[in-house]
Amino acid sequence: MRELTDLTAALAVALFATGAASAATAPAAAPTATAAAAKPAGPSDKAQILALEKGFVAAFNKKDVAKIMSYYAKKDLFVFDVVPPREYVGWDAYKKDWEGLLEAFPGPLSVTMSELSVTVVGSIAYGHGIQDANFTLKDGTKVETVVRVTDVYRKTAGRWQIVQEHVSVPVDLTTMKADPLSKP
Repeated sequence: MRELTDLTAALAVALFATGAASAATAPAAAPTATAAAAKPAGPSDKAQILALEKGFVAAFNKKDVAKIMSYYAKKDLFVFDVVPPREYVGWDAYKKDWEGLLEAFPGPLSVTMSELSVTVVGSIAYGHGIQDANFTLKDGTKVETVVRVTDVYRKTAGRWQIVQEHVSVPVDLTTMKADPLSKP
């Protein structure tokens, strides 16, 4: 039953991510044993995505925008970031957001990722985790923020990339203040 629930959720994510909701009528048949045996040996899809996220953190810590952006799909990228504007549509828009972030915090920074959970179904996957970032402003002031990140990944030409991302912090609705150091 869990496999059916995971398949249904992944199918919904896949349809949403591709905008093909009207094109689906039934899930594809499972691969045959022959097809599975013909698949070349290598790291599992989940392991590849975990490596992607590890590489992303390393690139972020090095302030390497080109490397950061290499983990995002150039086609059909959509992001809700924690900073305005409300959405970033396209690779170029999100690259500009990253450049602005690193310009605003030119000093040392460190980012860690925890609680990463990834689910893979076919060529679509989704995951969520917590990123704890420590930034330094131009005047030397230290800023820490903890964000929640949800990603949708797509495997294209044998490579996983982020196609959708949602970065957020909890908000206290009575005060309308963000909780940038959110704890469980």
